[in-house]
Amino acid sequence: MIKPPTSSNSAAAQMPRVQSGLLDEPPEIAPPDFSLLSSVEEIRGRARQHIRDGALMTGNAEIKDSVIKLLNEALATELVCVLRYKRHYYTAKGIRARFAAQEFLEHATEEAGHADQIAERITQLGGEPDFNPASLVSQSHSEYDDSQDLKKMLEEDLVAERIAIESYTEMIRFIDVHDPTTRVMLESILANEEHHADDLLELLEEFD
Repeated sequence: MIKPPTSSNSAAAQMPRVQSGLLDEPPEIAPPDFSLLSSVEEIRGRARQHIRDGALMTGNAEIKDSVIKLLNEALATELVCVLRYKRHYYTAKGIRARFAAQEFLEHATEEAGHADQIAERITQLGGEPDFNPASLVSQSHSEYDDSQDLKKMLEEDLVAERIAIESYTEMIRFIDVHDPTTRVMLESILANEEHHADDLLELLEEFD
């Protein structure tokens, strides 16, 4: 039998023992700081104090108003997208139009679903969703398009989707921890808009 070295100067003796690639004594992890959590009494008190604030549990009215404003801009953007896709669906012509038109219709339906989600969230926050046709164009981040050429339609729709992607990314960054529910909703919509952009790019590449 080979005996392990006993010398205190041995390099092997000075090395930390390892089991399955881990040190026998892992570094200490600080315990959670429960002082950061509110007591039940504090939570109940804030809920009663802000009982008419809607779903957003924050004492900062300015933040809530800003979130509602952003959501109304998102609502207008989605509604304009619905109108643009519907226009393209009904007016697309040509050999390639059949497949593109189906994408236009699918996107229009999904954008309408986004609008419903956003409008519902606005009311949950105590705001009023703005469906006024007169204010849609001024609030929408994307633009309406009445192109006749199929390739131009695809280009304009792709631009609009990229605008929506950037807008939602900035909204999510702004809202951050102030309103987790709205942030998660916007993240879901953002993922769908990215999928729309991929679909449009694939169709547009057929023209190259």
